[in-house]
Amino acid sequence: MIVVAGEALIDLVPQAPGDVTAPLLPSRGGGPYNTAVALGRLGAQVSFCSRISTDMFGGSLVEHLRTERVGTGLIQRGPEPTTLALASIGADGSAAYGFYVEGSADRLFEVPGELAADTRALSLGTCSLVLEPGASAYEELMRREAGRGVFIALDPNIRAGLIPDAEAYRARFKSWLPYVSLLKLSEEDADWLGADVAGWLAAGPSAVVITRGQDGLTAFTRDGGEFSVPGERVDVVDTIGAGDTVNAALLHALCERNLLSAQALASLPGHTWTDVLGFAARAAAVTCSRAGAEPPYARELRPGAAGVV
Repeated sequence: MIVVAGEALIDLVPQAPGDVTAPLLPSRGGGPYNTAVALGRLGAQVSFCSRISTDMFGGSLVEHLRTERVGTGLIQRGPEPTTLALASIGADGSAAYGFYVEGSADRLFEVPGELAADTRALSLGTCSLVLEPGASAYEELMRREAGRGVFIALDPNIRAGLIPDAEAYRARFKSWLPYVSLLKLSEEDADWLGADVAGWLAAGPSAVVITRGQDGLTAFTRDGGEFSVPGERVDVVDTIGAGDTVNAALLHALCERNLLSAQALASLPGHTWTDVLGFAARAAAVTCSRAGAEPPYARELRPGAAGVV
């Protein structure tokens, strides 16, 4: 079982980029939510841990998880509104966000009871590790599960507009690293955090994976290894959910190979890293080829599947 913990929200995506008065299309989102859905589509045994509103958006979020075969037993519910994220799409398909988060349900997340005994990995990140009081609860969950040997995957997915004190957040980020097995971040996130891969590895993670958009992915390991794959060629519609798809694909590929442990990750040979990273690159390319956070199903990544060239 892989547990993904963090926010679920509604993305409001303009239907005519550049026009602030264009109609907005609501779609389900949130980095952890997208990761959980992507894992479900890839065939992983996955459960989502969050606090979701009882409003109509929250109902849609929960129902969609069930449709995608994501466990919902760890979801807390509350009457507060669902967080909204207003997306803006650049000419290259890149997405930026503004958030409406005050008084929203996911901020009131509380530490759950013990996770299922078969939980092999816990994935966290994005807004849920910024917005209090929920951020402290997610942090406590991370520390508790790491203490009992669960593989911890962290994707900070920086949303700078939500972080009131950048230096305080950077210090808090470093305090998480001793509990983390796999750190995954974008090149932009790495730069914002100080681009100290060697220091991050020394602090705890067995591996750091950095995504570089169309230029691919690179994994850095504690023993000095560096393994890269190029990006897959695809006609980009937008990049919404691409990083979350990478996160899910990495976890799924490692789980399929029985490598969800810090010790196993530390000793991964180069050819295995190439296979795992290549799988993640293919999955992200499919997501980029269609509008919104729509990660691929396992069948779309099988040899000979159409879409990625």
